[in-house]
Amino acid sequence: VLLAAAVCTKAGKAIVSRQFVEMTRTRIEGLLAAFPKLMNTGKQHTFVETESVRYVYQPMEKLYMVLITTKNSNILEDLETLRLFSRVIPEYCRALEENEISEHCFDLIFAFDEIVALGYRENVNLAQIRTFTEMDSHEEKVFRAVRETQEREAKAEMRRKAKELQQARRDAERHGKKAPGFGGFGSSAVSGGVTTMITETIIETEKPKVAPAPARPSGPSKALKLGAKGKEVDNFVDKLKSEGENIMTSVGKRSAEAAKVLTPPINVESVHMKIEEKISLTCGRDGGLQNMELHGMIMLHISDEKFARIRLHVENEDKRGVQLQTHPNVDKKLFTTESQIGLKNPEKSFPINSDVGVLKWRLQTTEESFIPLTINCWPSESGNSCDVNIEYELQEESLELNDVIITIPLPSGVGAPVIGEIDGEYRHDSRRNLLEWCLPVIDAKNKSGSLEFSIAGQPNDFFPVQVSFISKKNYCNIQVTKVTQVDGNSPVRFSTETTFLVDKYEIL
Repeated sequence: VLLAAAVCTKAGKAIVSRQFVEMTRTRIEGLLAAFPKLMNTGKQHTFVETESVRYVYQPMEKLYMVLITTKNSNILEDLETLRLFSRVIPEYCRALEENEISEHCFDLIFAFDEIVALGYRENVNLAQIRTFTEMDSHEEKVFRAVRETQEREAKAEMRRKAKELQQARRDAERHGKKAPGFGGFGSSAVSGGVTTMITETIIETEKPKVAPAPARPSGPSKALKLGAKGKEVDNFVDKLKSEGENIMTSVGKRSAEAAKVLTPPINVESVHMKIEEKISLTCGRDGGLQNMELHGMIMLHISDEKFARIRLHVENEDKRGVQLQTHPNVDKKLFTTESQIGLKNPEKSFPINSDVGVLKWRLQTTEESFIPLTINCWPSESGNSCDVNIEYELQEESLELNDVIITIPLPSGVGAPVIGEIDGEYRHDSRRNLLEWCLPVIDAKNKSGSLEFSIAGQPNDFFPVQVSFISKKNYCNIQVTKVTQVDGNSPVRFSTETTFLVDKYEIL
């Protein structure tokens, strides 16, 4: 195994050193400092050995090209590798001097990485190293040219649409009508101001600075409140986005982020319930559910004393055999016969201003049909690399999964994956060697999708695949449909917050 490749001075000072296994800086500097002292003068060598390592070297004017290997390494292969290293250096450096080597150190390190990977020689020649380090791609140039053409066409189309909208606004003002598509914004002057603002924002998308807001027009002050009539504005932007293809992605992201910020908080009533479920699931890569465990709970929060003596009417439409368990203070008989949650002593009250778990449930199964989201990861070897096809399918169509992230581990030290086809987006985390496949929503309309990529590695390198998501619909169909007072059985206003989370979701 090749431990390190270095260019050093006659005194053993390292100029460039690339380690192919885990080694500390002090160790590599110590090995190189010891190297000149081991050579016998007057004898012609190509290698020298110590008790732990072997130095294979070649003099290069005032410098040495040195390979540090293990003692059981094949000396003939090492000499061949050394010759290739020695030929690479003049390719990047005009003179074999310390300053020149230091100036081109990163070019040399990238070239060294093409020759050796993880301590083993790659089957490459000098021409291939040059091609790989330059990374010149005809397909990329064609792709860039096509994309630039599409961007130009999209910008021209957007300007034309903006002019049409401005003309329509002027015509509407002339006839004393509201501008089409913006009814409800107040006076026509206000409508015109909003149209101008949207037009400017769309035309200036390529500039990092936000377009200046238009002067505040006369008219009702509430007309320009943030979030007012947001749907009509979003529809307009979405329409232009679809016509402008990928050029409008940034605006789409901004509107999505704005939608998150402008999402109104949950209207919490005096009687508020949190319904939370957590799933822990382990599947085999060849199919088969090893274990699935789901825990759910209803937490009750009462903030007004006059609603402390209540009963919750629970609707349970689960058909999977969920095990239900009520709180010890809850009347179990009442729940069994009438599906109502109330205290054993009707005269007592629920605690005020604290979260109380009144009902919990558990589901444990190995039945494959219960898996909410199936993941099929299929790596296949292709020469030195691996082609990975991964797909998802939503089995439980009543669910809507948000912020889904499917995390695939990658081999270390082999660079970034080459993405083929993808539904959604991806992120490559080079530090943790992970590929994150990100999907904003998976529901009945978007129940399946796939990702294809290729990277050097073995099929086992891409497991375990991990999944995370959040949902506002629970897996087990257990809901509180009504809340009534104990005295008089009169209905009580209540609010519900439902969350379905992932504790662990792995494909091993």
